[in-house]
Amino acid sequence: MTRLLSRLGLATPELRAWAMYDWANSAFWSTIVTAVFPGFFADYAAAGLPPVVATSRFAWATTAALAVVALVAPVLGALADHRPLKKRLLAIFLAIGVTATLLMGTIGRGEWVYALALFMIANIGVASTLVFYDSLLPHIAPAGDIDRVSTAGYAMGFIGGGVLLLINLAWILSPATFGLSGTIAAIHLTFVSVGVWWLLFSLPLFRTVPEPPVRLEALRASGVALVFAAIGAAWKTLRELRANRDAFLMLVAFLLYNDGIQTIIRMSSIYGAEVGIDRNAQIAAFMMVQFVGVPCSFLFGAVAGRIGAKTALFFALAVYVGISVLGYFMTAAWHFFVLAFLVGMVQGGSQALSRSLFARMTPRAKSSEYFGFFAVFEKFAGIFGPALFAASVTVFQSSRAAVLSVIVFFIAGAIVLSFVNVEAGEAAARRES
Repeated sequence: MTRLLSRLGLATPELRAWAMYDWANSAFWSTIVTAVFPGFFADYAAAGLPPVVATSRFAWATTAALAVVALVAPVLGALADHRPLKKRLLAIFLAIGVTATLLMGTIGRGEWVYALALFMIANIGVASTLVFYDSLLPHIAPAGDIDRVSTAGYAMGFIGGGVLLLINLAWILSPATFGLSGTIAAIHLTFVSVGVWWLLFSLPLFRTVPEPPVRLEALRASGVALVFAAIGAAWKTLRELRANRDAFLMLVAFLLYNDGIQTIIRMSSIYGAEVGIDRNAQIAAFMMVQFVGVPCSFLFGAVAGRIGAKTALFFALAVYVGISVLGYFMTAAWHFFVLAFLVGMVQGGSQALSRSLFARMTPRAKSSEYFGFFAVFEKFAGIFGPALFAASVTVFQSSRAAVLSVIVFFIAGAIVLSFVNVEAGEAAARRES
């Protein structure tokens, strides 16, 4: 067993506890962001609104939430590198996200403003926790195993999100079997279960993963001076990032292709509803994504060890181009299942290898600052795609044009990624450390 865990990238208790946070928060992404809430919003919370208007408002709410995270993430990251606060700040935003998720169980019919407000707050909470969670990776993972550890985390996320989504699907499909009054009651319980799951399985990280040390000179500031020091450090890190050619190019490439990935993740459910895909079929397809993603995420980690993470990423981006083309022509439920299978193949691997590639080029003493900007680029990716989607719906009164336009992000991201010299970026990070 020890040998197997080592091969998977989970050799130590610290690595396993770290990966459990992927298990914990992935329930939010699988159930709230992807599978259940978008359809619930369109059919119930936004009842009375035209479908196109509901889609547009959902997309703009997603854009606004991610914009908030993009604005505050660099300062939060710098603050966490000036004080041993990574786990404490993670806990604060965890509490915010979990509370908003639990309150989703109180959303009534037609209460689309209340529903979007909770959805935005919960998204801000979960996205902010990832700034600190990701920044722990270079502190706990051996340099040679960082790809395996990162992909193992995503694989754990697929398992955790998939297990809870399977339970949620049973509730929604047969509420009477579980003593529930109807589908809406089952969905409300689903939202509550996500909050409880997210909180419960976050505990191993707080108990087992050590708080990384901070630089001695960072401890000198206090109070208001600490905040200004964090802002100044964030600005300085941005200048350093621009000078670190390969790390900066990696961020730009990630911004571009992740824009396409996030658009597919966040808009697939509400797009499927718009073209007539049954909600239960959608949930079943998203559940398939979770379980296809488990072996494929581990496989990406192994493949990256042989052909390199960058080459493996190129393959994933090529698959995403095919997904966009097929999505444009989607008309039937079986099309949705094919697309779900393809997404499951590459989603975890592409995200995990992006994280690990950037972690390799990150100085350990500035991990939160660097991952603060990683979060900025990640969230701006989440802004542009849904914004394009919303604008396209408004202009063309259809989402198909936006689905096809996503290809541009994958191609542009691949072009920029081709200029990233990973070895040079790693050497620059070692010099900085």
